[in-house]
Amino acid sequence: MSAAALLADLILVLHALVVVFVVLGQAAIMAGGVLGWRAVRGVAFRIAHLGLVVCVAAQAWLGVACPLTVWEQVLRRAAGQPTHEVSFIAYWLSRLIFYQAPSWVFTAVYSAFAVLVAVSWWRWPPRRSRG
Repeated sequence: MSAAALLADLILVLHALVVVFVVLGQAAIMAGGVLGWRAVRGVAFRIAHLGLVVCVAAQAWLGVACPLTVWEQVLRRAAGQPTHEVSFIAYWLSRLIFYQAPSWVFTAVYSAFAVLVAVSWWRWPPRRSRG
């Protein structure tokens, strides 16, 4: 496997981790808000989460591809791999985080998720630790 192909797979793994952080992070914020978990109200965690969600929603509204997707495709081409045929890892991670649907569906979902994050920010605001 070439260095470019390996980097493309690593970027795909990073992309999947970002998706997991955004989705599970929101679930943790909501569960933690209800259950009183202090960790999910940390300012750094909440700003990182909000920042990623705002970036994703803004990219969808502006019709801009995610930089991670662009970098992965560039590296796959550099490795001589077609962007539709990928390694085993890439295949399964792609199936997890990429779906076939019209772009307006993604814009609507990302926007609704951003509203949910904003409501959570208001309902369970971040707090600086006392210490």
